[in-house]
Amino acid sequence: MSLKEKIDLNNLPRHIAVIMDGNGRWAKKKGNLRIFGHQNAITAVRDTVEAAAELGVGYLTLYAFSTENWSRPKYEVDALMQLLVSTIRKETETLNKNNIRLQAIGNLASLPDACRMQLQEAIELTSTNTRMTLVLALSYSGRWELVNAAQKMAEAVKTGELSPSAIDEKTIEQFLNTSGMPDPELLIRTSGEQRISNFLLWQLAYTELYITELLWPDFRKEHLYEAILAFQQRERRFGKTSEQLQKAHS
Repeated sequence: MSLKEKIDLNNLPRHIAVIMDGNGRWAKKKGNLRIFGHQNAITAVRDTVEAAAELGVGYLTLYAFSTENWSRPKYEVDALMQLLVSTIRKETETLNKNNIRLQAIGNLASLPDACRMQLQEAIELTSTNTRMTLVLALSYSGRWELVNAAQKMAEAVKTGELSPSAIDEKTIEQFLNTSGMPDPELLIRTSGEQRISNFLLWQLAYTELYITELLWPDFRKEHLYEAILAFQQRERRFGKTSEQLQKAHS
């Protein structure tokens, strides 16, 4: 039985988030510049998107570029932005063919004009697709998102649209970039680093973490299946005891 056949399709994570780490190290190992790793990471993205959609995952969020990444050498940032534009342009037709909707979260206003326009065009062209939502986190950080949400809530309080005493978890979620999306149930991080790197700080409260030593450009469908199978073997308690969960299901 293949790994894919072992997956319980009735127990899929509705939302998978991925920290795509290790591009630079992968390139360095091969004696190339970091951008070579980013270029070769596109195959991993294609494979992961395709596999998630085939299984029936509802949302797939890829951490493509953090706000901290702007501090990298200018030539790398410029090359990354050019790569992003050309990749989105090339892949839009495939997304439509596979009925996949594209969305983006992050401080999109900080992206170069060409990049932002290409992204917006792809989002509009795929907006009616229903099979899966692919979310790109671009110029994104969890702390930036929470500050942004707090500013918007403060503005709503100031204008009288929101009462401070009415603010609860649901209110905060409505002001986040991910408003309307379920929280990720599974977070995959490649390259063996064991941290969440300022990613979806609010949304990852009860997310299962799966760390693999594999560098992102080597990630393929089989590795996604392995992560999902590991997720399906875990008991998700949400602060309760195993006994409480067993009673609830009996």
